Amino acid sequence: MIMNHIKVHPLALLHQEKLTKKERITVKSIIEGYPSASEFFVSKLAEGIATIAAAFYPNDVILRFSDFKSNEYANLIGGTHFEPTEDNPMLGWRGASRYYDEKYKQGFQLECEAVKKVRNEFGLTNLIVMIPFVRTVTEAVKVIDTMASYDLKQGENGLKVYGMCEIPANVILADEFLQVLDGFSIGSNDLTQLVLGVDRDSEIVSHLYDERNPAVKAMLKQVIAAARRAGKYIGICGQAPSDHPELCEFLIQQGISSIALNSDRLLPTILQVAKFEQQQAAAADA
Repeated sequence: MIMNHIKVHPLALLHQEKLTKKERITVKSIIEGYPSASEFFVSKLAEGIATIAAAFYPNDVILRFSDFKSNEYANLIGGTHFEPTEDNPMLGWRGASRYYDEKYKQGFQLECEAVKKVRNEFGLTNLIVMIPFVRTVTEAVKVIDTMASYDLKQGENGLKVYGMCEIPANVILADEFLQVLDGFSIGSNDLTQLVLGVDRDSEIVSHLYDERNPAVKAMLKQVIAAARRAGKYIGICGQAPSDHPELCEFLIQQGISSIALNSDRLLPTILQVAKFEQQQAAAADA
């Protein structure tokens, strides 16, 4: 939504004095009709989120906070004035590490304001928020505290805060993370990449990237078990279940709560899962 509908870097909206004349003219034309630049961002983002949350109400809808890499943020209008140049943005300033950082937290505040608008003004309390790429338990606490400083408080009016499980540390310390977070959603793309040490975008080593690798499956099994012990939500939102139907059966066997799929794989996978669950039930009755 930020990339396609807002198009302007959050900090560029708040600090237009740092933009070039051409950029200021562009921003002015984009936010025309709104009382302020910040209101433009909050309203546009809230409207986009609310459209999805309302469509599925009262069922839960999970919103992942922004997880652009620094090079992707730099591609937004005015972004180059606020983003560092990193040799490896995939492992750099992204996700949770931005939200409490003094250099970006004003931008994160705008996202929090949009979530508050959706939940408090529109009444769509089925909206759950999720923190991406959270590297340490301490970092998870910092983000939750930062949210609270913007009056978006975990537990208030039923607000749940999930975390992405996409770093081996999330799995290894799952028990500790789940004392802070209300659940996990497995990001199989990044988790596979980091477990196997493979750049999934590199054609040279792409043949080694496989979510069905035993090491990856061991990680999946471990974190699902941890979430079940804690009585917390555990889902998966990566590409793996859509690409590898047999992995869905493995995830169901482990007790996963939900599986996100590409639209073209939805119906075939529903039929596959139903058949598998019938087989499991028959085996249990035998």
